[in-house]
Amino acid sequence: MKNRIKTKVIKILSGNKVTRLSVQVADTQRKREKGLMFVGKLPENDGMLFVFSEEIYGGFWMKNTLIPLSIAFLDSYGKILKILDMEPCIEGNCPTYDPGLFYYYAIEVNLGWFEKNQINEGDYVKFD
Repeated sequence: MKNRIKTKVIKILSGNKVTRLSVQVADTQRKREKGLMFVGKLPENDGMLFVFSEEIYGGFWMKNTLIPLSIAFLDSYGKILKILDMEPCIEGNCPTYDPGLFYYYAIEVNLGWFEKNQINEGDYVKFD
């Protein structure tokens, strides 16, 4: 039971609009490494929140990820710094999706979810 992943609802503030997203929290090295590997379908308003213990630099890859995803990289205040789209990669040389900046959090959702919900770089995420 101790490896069971916890979920929470976060709010994304975009202008006067608040969008809720249910996320699985990946807050350990093991959970972050597994991410959304082997997930065949992600409900529309679900995602994964990656929490790092310190500011990090570097990208994500989609090895063994079966569905296309969009990813937002956030600073320690929850500000969305960069949004990238990522393609599934089952085997071989999987590309790395690198925002080219330091971040504390990352949120993965279905491909195009941010755009569809009019969420942009510069918007804020509230975690509580």
